[in-house]
Amino acid sequence: MKYTFVRKSGNRKTGPIPQTYNSRSTCPPSCAHYRTSCYAEDFYTRMAWHKVDRTGMDITGLVREIARLPDGQLWRYSVAGDLPGAGELVDAYELGQIVSANRGKRGFTYTHKKSAAAIKWARHAIEWGFTVNLSADDAGEADRLHRHGLPIVVTVPMDTPRQSFTPAGHPIIVCPAQTTDHVTCETCGLCQNATRRSIVGFRAHGSKARVADQRARKVIPIRSTQ
Repeated sequence: MKYTFVRKSGNRKTGPIPQTYNSRSTCPPSCAHYRTSCYAEDFYTRMAWHKVDRTGMDITGLVREIARLPDGQLWRYSVAGDLPGAGELVDAYELGQIVSANRGKRGFTYTHKKSAAAIKWARHAIEWGFTVNLSADDAGEADRLHRHGLPIVVTVPMDTPRQSFTPAGHPIIVCPAQTTDHVTCETCGLCQNATRRSIVGFRAHGSKARVADQRARKVIPIRSTQ
């Protein structure tokens, strides 16, 4: 597995926080967006992602870069890619190295790996301060994942209001960077908060947004009455 480490992102949504791109091989084929409607298939993101296996660093180099970050630094693992490990698997050794290097920092990520083993390793990472959000593709799946007690994000239809609920009544807050001007991951940090009550909703976006939107509409969030 290879990694590209970007010390200062130029991404308008995330703001200038450090972030990584990971080998495509880390993506689980079970992901509903695998090689189809994934936002990372957008032109510029895809160009950066395509270079990872050719020019990226190994885990030793990545850990060195993470360790150099100042204490309290918010950073995002895997703008493209998933937890270390091929396909559905999690490489516990490499994840452990990342989690260890993150001590004192505020790293966060998202995963479509949802096997029992993957959930176990995600929970261990969170316990040691590295936030792993489980990614759901509709509000119904968000309810099913909620039983694990881990932070959750969910793809929601493009017209979803700022506040809504899953069918089981769990609150969904649409990503503030999608609803409020001048808010970025750097200024928000909601996805890094592993103890939050709310599920973070991401309105389908990117060049494949219509496909992602249709998947999200399999179970539409319940609109808030407020």
